[in-house]
Amino acid sequence: MCGHSKMFRHVVPLLCTLLAVLGLASSAGAVRLKDVASFGGVRSNDLVGYGLVVGLPGTGDKSGSKFTVQSMANMLESMGVKVDRNALKPKNVAAVMVTVKMPASARPGARLDATISSVGDAASLLGGVLLLTPLKGIDGNVYALCQGPLAVGGFSAGGDAASATKNITTVGRIPGGAVIERSVPFTFNEQKDIAIQLNVEDFSTAKQVTDSVNRAIGGQYAHAQDASTVRLAVPPQYQGNIVTLMASLENLEVRPDSRAKVVVDEKTGTVVLGANVSLSKVAVSHGNLNVVVSEQPQVSQPGAFAEGETVVTPSTQLGVREEQRRLVLMAGASIQELVDGLNAIGATPRDLISILRTMKSAGALHADLEVL
Repeated sequence: MCGHSKMFRHVVPLLCTLLAVLGLASSAGAVRLKDVASFGGVRSNDLVGYGLVVGLPGTGDKSGSKFTVQSMANMLESMGVKVDRNALKPKNVAAVMVTVKMPASARPGARLDATISSVGDAASLLGGVLLLTPLKGIDGNVYALCQGPLAVGGFSAGGDAASATKNITTVGRIPGGAVIERSVPFTFNEQKDIAIQLNVEDFSTAKQVTDSVNRAIGGQYAHAQDASTVRLAVPPQYQGNIVTLMASLENLEVRPDSRAKVVVDEKTGTVVLGANVSLSKVAVSHGNLNVVVSEQPQVSQPGAFAEGETVVTPSTQLGVREEQRRLVLMAGASIQELVDGLNAIGATPRDLISILRTMKSAGALHADLEVL
């Protein structure tokens, strides 16, 4: 009885640990609905405008930027100042584009961050101030005004023989520099139905989201239109109060599914394999063949009193080296066995790209192979 009690004391903690690990594994794939989907009507609108940044310490546009000179002349003439356009020197001024993302819920008086980018040949926007710039939407209407000093996350300095630059100095930001003057004509709470747009196009995920939303509401109000869209009819009790409904739905836990995929970036040698990647039984052997050709021409010089000419004698050295890699049998149903098998033959990221392509061509890799 004493032996059984000792074994029981060891088994119970082991079972508790195992259950905890299984619990973590089961909840690891669960994410909130708002992390994998967006809701109809909740989107941002892009605004853009053309303006001038002044006060630059000689780092503005050069004299060849005719549009900057023209913009300066137009601005001064609108203020009642007559100028000779040929006499204007824009070295302290830079023509810029101003971009802002305005949420659909933004109302007049709200402030948004603005990004200012040089469109001329200015060397730096450090220390500049943006003059009042109207920002327009795609419909041509002015929705915001922007003005203020720029914050540039870098610097540039140099002389005749050396220079130093950190980060980008031709792009800056004005925190809270854009003021909303007109809101987008849209009322979220007046919608009769809402479209839930999934970030991943997958039928299983769309069905799972539909079932989760219907269970949470307590009725068949949601239905999947396609692999990435779920249409939700607003229940009567939430008519005119959709914000409360969405606040409860966006925190629903779902487990998104997707096709098995392998993404390869040949520029950097980066390989990302999804969790659902599997392969059939396959034998892999990979070796690199290196051929080195070295030319070392030699000069043949005749004697001082010999009648001859100086000639160049070619000399070629050829070296061939082929790596001998053993044949490795890989038969797995998981990404872990795939990685273990490739590591067993010492595959580098560059080698891994070639191996994955060959395995895909052989029909042994059961995943979409995407090369960036």
